[in-house]
Amino acid sequence: MEIKEITQKSIWEDFLLECEDKTFLDSWNWGEFQKMTGNKIWRFGIYSTTRATAKGEEENLFSSPSGVEHLDAIVLVMKIIARRGRFLFVPHGPAVALATAGKPNIKYEILKTLLDELKKIAKEEKADFVRISPVWERNEENIKVFKELSFREAPIHMHPELTWELDVTKSEEELLKNMNETCRYSIKRAMREGVEIFQSQRIEDVEIFSRLYQATVNRHKFTPFSLNYLKNEFLAFKPDNQISVFFGKYKNEILSSAMIIYWQGTGFYHQGASLLKYPKVPISHLLQWEAIKEAKRRGCKTYNFWGIASGSDKSHPWAGLTLFKMGFGGYKKEFVKTQDFPLSKLYWLTYIFEKIRKSKRGL
Repeated sequence: MEIKEITQKSIWEDFLLECEDKTFLDSWNWGEFQKMTGNKIWRFGIYSTTRATAKGEEENLFSSPSGVEHLDAIVLVMKIIARRGRFLFVPHGPAVALATAGKPNIKYEILKTLLDELKKIAKEEKADFVRISPVWERNEENIKVFKELSFREAPIHMHPELTWELDVTKSEEELLKNMNETCRYSIKRAMREGVEIFQSQRIEDVEIFSRLYQATVNRHKFTPFSLNYLKNEFLAFKPDNQISVFFGKYKNEILSSAMIIYWQGTGFYHQGASLLKYPKVPISHLLQWEAIKEAKRRGCKTYNFWGIASGSDKSHPWAGLTLFKMGFGGYKKEFVKTQDFPLSKLYWLTYIFEKIRKSKRGL
């Protein structure tokens, strides 16, 4: 197999249409967003070569000077410089074509080809390790691929490793019926209370979201994204009409908000914020219901509520949010845990730092 840089958006996005396991973190626009935040990125395609056999079938040649080239996987790589260290990061990748994913040893070959290239880049960029947050199902086969290449589990996750998703191809009546009773009641109550939900695609309104977001940060004590970060994310997806900010208004005051990304048949609940001025009025339930209905209008098949907590630990920082998301009905998807490939002794300083931080956050 060989690896080449991809410079055309159409090739990148068209290939992702052939992939089943993917999120908007694989998208071309997420790469654009990373460049806007100052991160150096690379977009790679991993190719194999095939040739026709005597029987008229195709024989796969992982490396051949002749034959037909096939794009088997794409991967976005970014260089991260942070207090915890300097590293190369692959978010929710590599994305592998559905027709390719079932071939014997293909994921091993893809990952090996990628790792060989990342080792070269890491040497040039003075990175201490490689980190991959795969969007591959957590099963023995996929875990084994990383182990065989000497990866190790990272001390923290970078992006969700456990998500909650909802099939939105069903009718609105079916979706409501499949919610738990509390969620369904909350939506109806918010309607009776006169809660208004509207959405915006104006960059100025991201500042309104940010004010609610900061109040949420103060309440739950997590590390926030800056206003500039939120605006850049919005601007990266806005030209393709792939993002919308939802607002929930009660008594002429905006009290709930969410940034939803709609990409390749899935709506992603990526950022959320709220005030607790009227805690008994379930504004956020109605807001999510309207975001789900918007996903249906856009022809999406899935609504992704993003990360949830594992298990039933009520003390987990995400416990309440997890119950909220699961109330809408759906199913969980579990990915292989974030993987690290150490390249220098400095990696272990990062490892210790992140272990301590994870413990302090109660995750």
